[in-house]
Amino acid sequence: QVQLVESGGGLVQPGGSLRLSCACSGSIFIYSMAWYRQAPGKQRELVAAITSGGNLNYADFVKGRFTISRDNAKNTVYLQMNSLKPDDTAVYYCNAHVEVAGVGTIVSWGQGTQVTVSS
Repeated sequence: QVQLVESGGGLVQPGGSLRLSCACSGSIFIYSMAWYRQAPGKQRELVAAITSGGNLNYADFVKGRFTISRDNAKNTVYLQMNSLKPDDTAVYYCNAHVEVAGVGTIVSWGQGTQVTVSS
């Protein structure tokens, strides 16, 4: 069973920083990991993604402010969020495309972590 466990959300003032972490367990190979977010009344949207080879993809609205990174030895992905704005307030979800023994390739989601940017 694949599990994605997120941590690091919270309340921060505008201009502040937070670092999210997502640890993946239960897979034999991780093809890619990503962060999505969903604000109240809005659709879930991609924030940033990183492949096993280190290729990066960022949404335009976070370029220059957020950095995604990955520790392959720990099967963990991070999202460093700087210069946070109130519009960044959302539930942030970890996502992974993984290979599971005896099953094949699946997409797994974390439970979400709340990020609130407010003064």
